[in-house]
Amino acid sequence: MPLKDLLVHLDASSANRQRLDYALLLAAREDAHLVGLYTLDMVPSLAELARAYPGRIEHYETYIKLRGAKLDLTKQAEAQFRDALRREGVAGEWRLVEGPHDQTVALHSRYADLAIVGQIDPAQRPADSAARIPEATLLTSGRPVMIVPYAGTFSTTGDHVLVGWNATREAARALADALPFLDRARKVTVLTVNPAQGIDAEPGIPAADIALHLARHGVNAEAATMGADDIGTGDLLLNYIADCGADLLVIGGYGHARAREAIFGGVTRQILQQMTVPVLMAH
Repeated sequence: MPLKDLLVHLDASSANRQRLDYALLLAAREDAHLVGLYTLDMVPSLAELARAYPGRIEHYETYIKLRGAKLDLTKQAEAQFRDALRREGVAGEWRLVEGPHDQTVALHSRYADLAIVGQIDPAQRPADSAARIPEATLLTSGRPVMIVPYAGTFSTTGDHVLVGWNATREAARALADALPFLDRARKVTVLTVNPAQGIDAEPGIPAADIALHLARHGVNAEAATMGADDIGTGDLLLNYIADCGADLLVIGGYGHARAREAIFGGVTRQILQQMTVPVLMAH
């Protein structure tokens, strides 16, 4: 299915510009409509002020000033977004929605072919629900999610695509959602990591069958396998990206319950924390 409706989450972070540029590049390439969604959630601030000034009018006055300052930031972001649409000749619309950041982004993503959100910068980690946007959108929107790193600039949108394949439901969903990217890519590599430790443990080249499936879609994919008993899947994927020069990673997200990943670690969590290129995830 072609990508015709894209949504990018915008905010006041330092990484906002790079994320918008990447979304514009993708929208222009796909001739897609781009929605710029800015979320505003002042309820936590109001609750905190009410606790600080119980029964006093000061917390309302402070809240009004704080909300006004936040709205000024949204006006700057809107002007930047609209200027960028005109400059790049991309059709789009601006949305300012008040509500919990994570739930709002997930909800609006259901009306798009792809949601573009930002990786959380640990040095500027939001104290509210904005910190949960990538995970909430991935797990509850029902749509694929493109996560753009907070560091770096990205001038291509899938010239060399690396697909992490492990024969799970999540991997199959991500592969299907990534077909528009795979179809345009100059090079596609399907990589199976530590295959003997996973479901996809057949003899020969573990990724060969899925590469054959892609070939029937006109995608010439190269099958590859990496294995190391003492190196985790996430590290091997990140190392492979650095070695082969891929500019997009496609993987399934949260094959295990988040509680288990929080305790034992997991590939999704590691990639979300350490990604070096944009990552297309699906659940």
